[in-house]
Amino acid sequence: MIHSVWDKVKGHPHLAQGTAYAILFTMGTCHLLNDMIQSVIPALYPLLKDTFGFTFAQIGVITLVFQLTSSIFQPFIGLYADRHPQPYSLSLGMCFTLVGLLSLAFATNFLLILLSVALIGCGSSVFHPEASRVAQLASGGRKSLAQSIFQVGGNGGSAIGPLLAALIVIPFGQHAVGWFALAALLASFLLARVGCWYSLLLREVKSNRCRATAVAASPLPRRVVRISLAILVLMIFSKYFFNACMTSYFTFYLIDKFGLTVQQSQYCLFAYLAAFAIGTLAGGFLGDRYGRKYVILFSILGAAPFTLAMPYLNLAGTLTMAVITGMVIASAFSAIVVYATDLMPDKVGMIAGIFFGLMFGLGGIGSAFFGWLADVTSIEFIFHVSTWLPLLGVVAVFLPDVRPGEGGRMIE
Repeated sequence: MIHSVWDKVKGHPHLAQGTAYAILFTMGTCHLLNDMIQSVIPALYPLLKDTFGFTFAQIGVITLVFQLTSSIFQPFIGLYADRHPQPYSLSLGMCFTLVGLLSLAFATNFLLILLSVALIGCGSSVFHPEASRVAQLASGGRKSLAQSIFQVGGNGGSAIGPLLAALIVIPFGQHAVGWFALAALLASFLLARVGCWYSLLLREVKSNRCRATAVAASPLPRRVVRISLAILVLMIFSKYFFNACMTSYFTFYLIDKFGLTVQQSQYCLFAYLAAFAIGTLAGGFLGDRYGRKYVILFSILGAAPFTLAMPYLNLAGTLTMAVITGMVIASAFSAIVVYATDLMPDKVGMIAGIFFGLMFGLGGIGSAFFGWLADVTSIEFIFHVSTWLPLLGVVAVFLPDVRPGEGGRMIE
């Protein structure tokens, strides 16, 4: 009986030449489901604050625990998977998320909520590095296309999560979070099917004794590489500290300043996150066309006029600026990661892991910091402070103009 069910789950995986679009779209769908679940957590904050009487600092700690469990384990899991691939680890990791969701739905105190979000974070830390690896394996050499399909799924999920939270969780309460376990169950099922394809690919690689093509180290001087990487880390800090304030406290700002309901504020957050998803996709195309340095500079520094205007506008103006900011500032991340791997083309996996880890880690630290600052000042004050962060993008002018075909290019 169990064997028969497993045969149906596996389906009939096969290897084909070229890009495996079925695998890529499946991974994009699973990324959507995974990040949709993740984005439900900040959407719950107003509900949790009212239900349990949490301070803004406690709200920040919830985000910090989730983001740290999502980020700290990622490089180690990615490193282990590079050496010892585990085709079904993706499905297993999603089971951690499922358990975390059910626990969060019935958590009765602060510690249980922290444990729940930590389980969801662990599931995410298993998913992202290994899923990125599978997307590259399925790319058929079209790695940018594969990464775009995978990444847009995640951004779409981040936008949909708060909207579904507004429609399902806010009206029906904390227990309604349990319905999102169905999304984790679906993702686990799809990832089990991907695991069958992945297992078949690993056997094919092993039987053919494939060897990775050697990649040359960067011809740029080490000092230039180190300075450039430091600038990119500063860009990640600027982008994700600002984004942490938006995703965790934008709803509180709208409720406090404009008197919106919790549900209305969630719709506004959805608009920002949807714009963020569009910007991510656009950034990949613009980086290939105009050079990644200029996309990074435009994305971070170019967002500053819109962010600085936000605190002084009415509701319609604030939402308009938030949407524009989301589109502009989101275009940077793919450009930053690809630019960094161009600097060190012989260490693509390590560099990508570090920057994805920084994305989660700095986002968590930023949320905790702004939560503490909101408690000692006000929500409006932290919103004013965060709008200055994009000005740090000015240091991107010191990045060398590394382009494909020039020194420092990445050899695929």
